[in-house]
Amino acid sequence: MTQSPFSPGVAAGRLDDAAYSENFSDLHPALDPHEALVAADRCYFCHDAPCITACPTDIDIPLFIRQIATGTPDAAAKTILSQNIMGGMCARVCPTETLCEEACVREFAEGKPVKIGELQRYATDHLQEQGIHPFSRAAVTGKTVAVVGAGPAGLSCAHRLAMLGHDVTVYDARAKAGGLNEYGIAAYKTPEGFAQAEVDWLLQIGGITLDHGKALGVDVTLDQLKSEFDAVFLGMGLSGVNALDVEGGDKAGVSDAVDFIANLRQSSDLGTLPVGRDVVVIGGGMTAVDAAVQSKLLGALNVTLAYRRGRDRMNASVFEQDLAASKGVRIMTNVVPKALYGNGAVQEIEFEYVTDDMTGTGETIRIPADQVLRAIGQKLVGDGLPDLEKGKIAVTGAGRTSVAGVWAGGDCASGGDDLTVTAVAEGRDAAMDIHASLIG
Repeated sequence: MTQSPFSPGVAAGRLDDAAYSENFSDLHPALDPHEALVAADRCYFCHDAPCITACPTDIDIPLFIRQIATGTPDAAAKTILSQNIMGGMCARVCPTETLCEEACVREFAEGKPVKIGELQRYATDHLQEQGIHPFSRAAVTGKTVAVVGAGPAGLSCAHRLAMLGHDVTVYDARAKAGGLNEYGIAAYKTPEGFAQAEVDWLLQIGGITLDHGKALGVDVTLDQLKSEFDAVFLGMGLSGVNALDVEGGDKAGVSDAVDFIANLRQSSDLGTLPVGRDVVVIGGGMTAVDAAVQSKLLGALNVTLAYRRGRDRMNASVFEQDLAASKGVRIMTNVVPKALYGNGAVQEIEFEYVTDDMTGTGETIRIPADQVLRAIGQKLVGDGLPDLEKGKIAVTGAGRTSVAGVWAGGDCASGGDDLTVTAVAEGRDAAMDIHASLIG
């Protein structure tokens, strides 16, 4: 029987191939050369540009936009990549509307900022598509560094260290490098294999060895790495997922949003991916929005995103919230799950309304749900780690941990904001501190 959005239960093949292709096409099509020149011409090239201050990687934004405007996009790309080696990915997934573009003088004056993110993508894509890597290694130092985690923080750290002449081995538990860029971001933000293409391009620097299928605490230990390498950087992200501790939370049809997204990202045929007719995503961050929107794009009839606080408290940006709403996702706020009902598999979920201070009102609501996706936060998992702070590795300065010779950055470390661009900055800065420590 052919499935459709109206078919009950969790089923694959709810749409035809053309619909899948259209639904998961590029969210923001690239600028063409003329569009890039027009967009660049709107920049005031401010001397004390607030957009630079708002960028976690401190890219000289007016400079790279001027380079685009003068017809040298490859020079613009080098300006970007010298500060953010994953500038291509960040141009696609960074919440520019709450960072550099929000700080843009044009935004303040007109409510229409310069298209900084799209211009950054234009420049970095122009260079990467030619297969050009604008950096080269310094003389080999003879020093070796272990990097745990091939996500944005780890790869940023590895690239900068390799560029400075050190030999780097990157250990990662998964079969592919990229971390959340490969496994955890909505497919419509990075279509056509961009995440892996960027990794392959980054590795052109040389001096970096990837060792897949190696998880810290399982296949390698921190003590082992310390004994074998001159320095260690921990950038393995957060592999644990918080549990949904309510009655019926273990029923069939309940799973983690991160696994749902990872399976979608690794699928070669979206038509084989099962999705519920009535999907409920619990959470208010980017992962929750990505899971909710992609459920809808896979053919779910009804998708509800349920968050315990108001929309103004959601970690997902206003742009992402509006994107979800535009795709037909219903956003419920000030609700907490109380119980899941069904005979073996989930069929309904009950919520209680709560006030802004999380006090229950006693009023409840039940809605149909044949698939429930948990997006209620991730946690650090592992033994033998440096000292922790609020469940993450405690760091000072440029990622120094409580253990001599060990640095950390990205989502697994304290002080970050769980953004790709921040992870890249932390990996880069830790690499510079490691280099200073090794060279003296």
